Amino acid sequence: MSQSARASELVSQMTLEEKASLCSGHNFWYTKGVERLGLPKVMMTDGPHGLRKQEGSADHIGIAVSVPATCFPTASATACSFDRELLAEIGRAMGEECQQENVAVILGPGVNIKRSPLCGRNFEYFSEDPLLSGELAAAMIDGIQEMGVGTSLKHYTANDQETRRMTINTIVDMRALREIYLKPFEIAVKKSAPWTVMCSYNLINGTYASDNKWLMTDVLREEWGFSGLVVTDWGAMNDRVKAVLAGLDLEMPGGPGSAANDAKIVAAVRDGRLKEYDVHKLAVRVTEMILNFQSNHKEGFSYDKEKHHSIARKAAAESCVLLKNDENVLPLKKGAKLAVIGDMAKSPRYQGAGSSRINPSKMDNAFDELAKLGFSAEYAEGYKGLKADDALIAEAVRIAKDAETALIFAGLPAEYESEGFDRKTLEMPESHTKLIQEVAKANPNTVVVLQLGSPVLTGWASDVKGLLVSYLGGQAGGGGVADVLTGEVCPGGKLAESWPSALEDTPAYHYFPGGSKTVEYRESIFIGYRYYDTAEKPVAWAFGQGLSYTSFEYGELQINNDEVSFTLKNTGTTAGAEIVQIYLAKPDSKIFRPKKWLAAFEKIKLSSGESKTVKIKIDKEAFQYYNTAKNNWRTEGGDYTVYVSASAIDTRLTGQTSTQGDGDESLLSGQSELGYNNVSDNKFSESDFSALYGKPLPPQERLPGEAYTVNSTLGDIKHTPIGARILQEAAKKASESLGLGGEDVKRMVDAMLMDMPLRALGMMGGGAMPPNFAELVISTLNGSKLSRTISTIKFALAMARFKKGQNN
Repeated sequence: MSQSARASELVSQMTLEEKASLCSGHNFWYTKGVERLGLPKVMMTDGPHGLRKQEGSADHIGIAVSVPATCFPTASATACSFDRELLAEIGRAMGEECQQENVAVILGPGVNIKRSPLCGRNFEYFSEDPLLSGELAAAMIDGIQEMGVGTSLKHYTANDQETRRMTINTIVDMRALREIYLKPFEIAVKKSAPWTVMCSYNLINGTYASDNKWLMTDVLREEWGFSGLVVTDWGAMNDRVKAVLAGLDLEMPGGPGSAANDAKIVAAVRDGRLKEYDVHKLAVRVTEMILNFQSNHKEGFSYDKEKHHSIARKAAAESCVLLKNDENVLPLKKGAKLAVIGDMAKSPRYQGAGSSRINPSKMDNAFDELAKLGFSAEYAEGYKGLKADDALIAEAVRIAKDAETALIFAGLPAEYESEGFDRKTLEMPESHTKLIQEVAKANPNTVVVLQLGSPVLTGWASDVKGLLVSYLGGQAGGGGVADVLTGEVCPGGKLAESWPSALEDTPAYHYFPGGSKTVEYRESIFIGYRYYDTAEKPVAWAFGQGLSYTSFEYGELQINNDEVSFTLKNTGTTAGAEIVQIYLAKPDSKIFRPKKWLAAFEKIKLSSGESKTVKIKIDKEAFQYYNTAKNNWRTEGGDYTVYVSASAIDTRLTGQTSTQGDGDESLLSGQSELGYNNVSDNKFSESDFSALYGKPLPPQERLPGEAYTVNSTLGDIKHTPIGARILQEAAKKASESLGLGGEDVKRMVDAMLMDMPLRALGMMGGGAMPPNFAELVISTLNGSKLSRTISTIKFALAMARFKKGQNN
């Protein structure tokens, strides 16, 4: 009997109340079970770049101390490897750690598109390109699930900012939604069948993800063939009855609020708004996940911590991107007198802040690892805090003058980027930029190593000879960087996102993060290199760009329909890897398209002097576009230019191929007058976007006097006495619960509280919040004088319980 059939048989023995109970969690991390049928509670807990499991009872936000685990490089780093097998290897290691810790599902990977480099959570995501994102996510999912542990592909979908992430309405046209924002999910679902998919917080074109039947059932299940479970992001449930009809299976976290929603499901079946079969289907999928855990769990399993640390070091090294290496300043020469400068050399920034924060099993730093490799160096701290410290800089300059090479470790401190808030600038702190400028004046052989989760402005790069980007390299990032700096590893990483020359150049600059109610994706499909290429806007560092300690020669191009064949030779003196990128273009297209788009990629490893014939197949999907007149994928026939490239701006070979089409592009001829056919800058008119969107755009801002709802945020009501009191108590409870410091954590929690909708306050209550608390607050704020008086009394009693932490 299949797991699905067995799950269905078990659910058929359940009462309606038991079926409904499976539709929400037991507590913050565990699902519910049905003991009499042998179904236990199982744990779902955070990833996505390592296991973050809290022991005992979780804090009310779920980000406090967790068990030690291997902190692998974040997705922003590993994406630069363009290496499917590396991601699968990391996944297998993560799966082993989940087995040891009795975890059923790890929450990741995240494949949201990097629409703007300002998104505070970009370090958790792979790329601005949907193909690269989807392929690497699929590889990681395969690796984790090979170990008998489930994954949760997230955050589905168009959740590309932290500002008002729980209530923002993403307004996106269908071509952009399909070709850019849904595509990585589609690739990963079809290739790797994750056990679960996590719905995002936001609305998509007016409907919350949790309520969105088109997304959860029509597209995900019926079109893509997904058979797993859909779980909410923690606190993302909007309307539980609508969510059942949409196909949303599991609400997390559990607690009094979700128990009340279970009761709403039962009541809806009793009064005919739902059929019992609607609930049965959801309960079957939850049960099947539990059965999968039971059949795959290895009791008493233990993983090799040192082996996993070695995998993390390998991943960090292979993810490093060498952007500048004038006069071959790298690799470092044995016996060279070094100056190592910057606090991050000894206290690295190795991961992001928020729900993905791992408690590392051990910790490397670059200074110590360089010493282990036989390199001695004098050290200077260089900076402390965000403002430049003249004394620290003077000390750094002093040791730099006496060194053959000065290595500066700089980047973005933790408080600059985090889950919960978005960045405001692309600048690094003054303390870092001024240090680089002054040291570069003192030593012509200055190399900068950047530790960060997303791009920064690098106007100072012309003053230094070397620039190595490690992103957030995980617990072994220091060793990985040392391996690359010293030539133990030949750098092969390439940027998985464009680094702009100015914030004002970014495609979403005028439309990010939007208003208080909506964010308009007016740039449509013109994201990342798709925009910069098409608008002919220069960037500081291009998508796919990265240097090596060796060199590669491309030749003998042959194209046979969908197969691209060419020779690749390592013409240097050391073994290395080249990331080959295949782009397609259709200059005579009848519809608007980017100048070119990534169609395929491979990482090719070659010994010195080795030559290889490389064959790369272009999938038929690479030629397709989404036709909004047909509501389906279509192919425009004719000739396509094929670029075999080393980066988005470095084409090595050019050829042509052709494909049969269907002619349906003619149905979109009405769009020929829109500005999207001649993209020259990042300003897209409201009328053009409205025409592309297909209907009038909703208001971006909350209207004066607009009634409060359960989706109003604490920020919306903070100016009222009630709102101020809730915010004060919630902030106090969060602070008491977390018990850990750091400006990054404080800033994250403050931002999350301000953007938290009233319906999600149950997560903060620790069981003390009445299930109807949000409705009580609304009636108090919106009601008549008499109803406000009655509600205020009830509210005062509820707040007293909340403050004391009493259960109801």
